[in-house]
Amino acid sequence: MKRNLYFFFKRAFDIVASLMGIIITSPVWVIAIIGIFISDPGPIFYKACRIGKDNREFSMWKFRSMRVPKKESEKSEASFKADTDRIFPFGALCRKLKIDELPQLINILNNTMSVVGPRPAAKDQVAVVRAGKYNIASTVKPGLTGPAALYDYIYGDSVEDPDDYERLVLPTRLELEAYYPAKMSAFYDIKMIWYTVVCILCSVVGKEPKGIFNELVSAVPESKKPEEVNV
Repeated sequence: MKRNLYFFFKRAFDIVASLMGIIITSPVWVIAIIGIFISDPGPIFYKACRIGKDNREFSMWKFRSMRVPKKESEKSEASFKADTDRIFPFGALCRKLKIDELPQLINILNNTMSVVGPRPAAKDQVAVVRAGKYNIASTVKPGLTGPAALYDYIYGDSVEDPDDYERLVLPTRLELEAYYPAKMSAFYDIKMIWYTVVCILCSVVGKEPKGIFNELVSAVPESKKPEEVNV
């Protein structure tokens, strides 16, 4: 009963938060649309096939931050790292401030995503990120933010080499994906939202959110923690 009540209020919060988010950030949407059009003419939005709750496919929306791929091979999402060579300057700014994620408010509104949850799984990566015990992440809706997304934002985004990412970042990230469904609660969701705001502000002023990073890492088994990093 308590769990059902939590999910009811979680969905109600998602609806209110996504509607308010779209309204409040509408000027940012206009700036993003103009900036993308001027920086790299082409589609404004990027539609990605993602795997969500119960391993069902859905279309996730983002503001486009990368140049349109010229080769079929550039469309693959098998790598856990984006092709940084294709990210145009304004797109890099959008990614840093998480502006590129704003269209996912539409996904939250249409009930394919939630404000807080595991990261949506790319179709090309689902065999890895939803394998074995990590499939527990598919029992809840993917989120705009969450422990794994914050860990990636604080540390994962700084590891550019795909092989290094899979070795240094991915094991901890997968543990955090599996951690959320067991930990989820109204209090934890609010904390993740607050931590997201703090992390974005820290990024703007060039400060590392060491406390949040250490808390996230402390939630995973010792064998899955990253090697010593400078955060």
